[in-house]
Amino acid sequence: MNPTRDDAPEASLVNVGEPGANPAIGVVGAPRPAVPQRVPLAPRTKGCGSGAGADAGAPGEFRRLPSWLKIQLPGKGEYAGTRALLREKRMVTVCEEARCPNLGHCWERGTATIMILGELCTRRCGFCAIAPGRPNGYVDWDEPRRVGESVEVMNLRHTVITSVCRDDLKDGGSTVFARTIEEIRKRSKTVIEVLIPDFRGSVEDLQRVIDAHPEVINHNVETVERLHPVVRPSARYERSLQVLQRVKASGTGIKAKSGIMVGLGETPDEIVRTLEDLRAHDCDLLTIGQYLRPSQYHLPVVEYVHPDQFAEYARIAQSLGFESVASGPLVRSSYHADLLAGTVKPGEDSRSG
Repeated sequence: MNPTRDDAPEASLVNVGEPGANPAIGVVGAPRPAVPQRVPLAPRTKGCGSGAGADAGAPGEFRRLPSWLKIQLPGKGEYAGTRALLREKRMVTVCEEARCPNLGHCWERGTATIMILGELCTRRCGFCAIAPGRPNGYVDWDEPRRVGESVEVMNLRHTVITSVCRDDLKDGGSTVFARTIEEIRKRSKTVIEVLIPDFRGSVEDLQRVIDAHPEVINHNVETVERLHPVVRPSARYERSLQVLQRVKASGTGIKAKSGIMVGLGETPDEIVRTLEDLRAHDCDLLTIGQYLRPSQYHLPVVEYVHPDQFAEYARIAQSLGFESVASGPLVRSSYHADLLAGTVKPGEDSRSG
């Protein structure tokens, strides 16, 4: 077992994946076929035990979206080309899997957030549209190469790579993150941002990603501390803060980034406390966006926060010393990531010349 991993289950480890190439990577549990399996979902008929959604209406009810949450339909600009490339390279994107409302906008710009390590997540967070399941140790070892080729063709100045949580793997998927960064570096001078899971607190796994030298490491705290037990039942608020602090403490110059959602039943004071905690743990870049319920299987929306309140959160965050802040109803953790990190300036092209 990995002694540095918090909350690691008591289980044996067996080698999986590419024969002989990764002896340190194992799967938690008894030997079994490395065949991913989805798990069934049940509709959420009540709000959070911690208060989120308790007064959100009847079970399965979806609130009417306010005018400021109107979403642009896709189909213009580089949209078709982006979609064709991703299909050709068999890339999974968080844009699609998480049902991001900005998919059309970003794909029209020729940008997309690539998701590695499969389509099934070993956790079931109350807000996330990515399918939960049992990957059973399956690893596509050719995926890093295909990602590198895709990034080269997309010719982006700033690239974002994320993943599902892979608690079934001994290394949490960190080796594939490192390999993916390496394959991108072979082919492109793009700025690399990775949006990582918490690796269940493993210092070794996080260090593996740090040693690959991306320019930005993003780990989302997602919500306020009080709501974590239901919104992120497999995560820990303090553990997420420690991930960010360890990135900065590495002395590598990597920027630490995080994001939070609003509309789950938190109070403004709790949001401010979360912003203070993030800054106290050396977070540089911040995104704040509106939670939108993906389906009846997810937590209900308690409140659609007005754009003026987002502007106030941005003002507070900037006063606390964040290097850059994106705050708005449709902001997501990878939304205009190139602008937030300073890779491009407003009005500049996301692609290299």
